[in-house]
Amino acid sequence: MENNRAILLLGSNIQREKNIRSALDFFQQNTQILRRSAVWETEAVGSSGPNFLNVALEIATDLEISAIKSELVQPIENRLGRVRTADKNAPRTIDVDLIIFNNRVLDEGLWTKAFMALPIAELLPALPHPRTALPLSEVASQLKSSAFAEPFEFV
Repeated sequence: MENNRAILLLGSNIQREKNIRSALDFFQQNTQILRRSAVWETEAVGSSGPNFLNVALEIATDLEISAIKSELVQPIENRLGRVRTADKNAPRTIDVDLIIFNNRVLDEGLWTKAFMALPIAELLPALPHPRTALPLSEVASQLKSSAFAEPFEFV
C-alpha cells in the first residue's frame, strides 16, 4: 500500500545523460513513479564543475524517510559510483535528494536554488512559500532570472 508521496531530485554532472537515464530506470523498476519533471540543465553551485542535469520525480511508496534513503537513494548512488568527498559540491555521477515527503519540505534550499525549484515547480506549482505564501512556480521563475537554467532535450 503506497500511502506516502515523496519528491526526489536527481542530479548529475559526470556522464550526466547516461547516469540520469540509469537512475530513472532504477526508480522505474523499484518504485511507483507518479510524475516526472522535464530535465533541466543548470550551472554547478558551489564549485566550478560542469553543468548539471536535474530532474524531479514524484513517487508513491510505503517507505518512510529513512527507508527511502537506505533502500532507494543509497543503492542507486552506490551503483552509479557516487563518491562523497569533503567538498559536498564536487562533481558527481549522481546525487539523489529527498526534498519533500507527504507535502513537508525537507530541504529549504527548494526556496533559494533554481536547480531545485524549477523541476519541482513543474510537479507542485502551487506549493506555498512558508513565509511569503508565494507559489513555488513564482519563486522558481524569480530564481531562474538570476541563474543559468534551461530545459534540456533528453531523449
